[in-house]
Amino acid sequence: MTKLLIIVGSTRPGRSADAVVPWVVKSAREHGTFDVEVADLRDWPLPHFAEHFGTIGDFNDPTYSDPAVKAWNNKVKEADAFIVVTPEYNHSVPGVLKNAIDTVWLSFGFRNKPVGSVGYSGGISGAIRAIEHLAHIFVEAEAVPLRNTVILPQVGEAFDEAGEPASPMPAAAMGVLLDDLAWWSAALEMARAQGELIPGSFRVRAAVAAATAKA
Repeated sequence: MTKLLIIVGSTRPGRSADAVVPWVVKSAREHGTFDVEVADLRDWPLPHFAEHFGTIGDFNDPTYSDPAVKAWNNKVKEADAFIVVTPEYNHSVPGVLKNAIDTVWLSFGFRNKPVGSVGYSGGISGAIRAIEHLAHIFVEAEAVPLRNTVILPQVGEAFDEAGEPASPMPAAAMGVLLDDLAWWSAALEMARAQGELIPGSFRVRAAVAAATAKA
């Protein structure tokens, strides 16, 4: 079964994520494709990213500068697919979420794995601008951000007393997202099993070094 890690990208008190995440988790479990785990960044007090080649230790099994950094890299590396639940701060993602993604360094934990996004906001945007930025960030992490997303504008009115969406749109969008995530997870798991290319930055460096040596 595909290991799905749901990353909760807000840590501030009173966050609306606490209304959104239970529905996301329930939907993912009911889909039947995924072994679901939640990574709430409140439970991962990661230091501000400051890793460099002097802090990683063994390149093949990095220790990093802090045990929490190593544990977070391992947690992400173990997953096959991701859903990120995010609000929008100043047209982008929360800093704590960006830091958590940046901290997955040299383990390439997100590489060649699909990422779905669920955005929410108190206003009309549904965090769509944060989701757009998130896609750019995950492309650089060599993940596969999915086109179809779930947006929850006016999140304070988005759920009924039972915690279910008050309109049919969120559930429909979530169904599409989960189907896409399952399809891409299966395709990419098969591709990874057949062998992965060395990360492009390493290949470029090696090619330049080889060309320089011949010159």
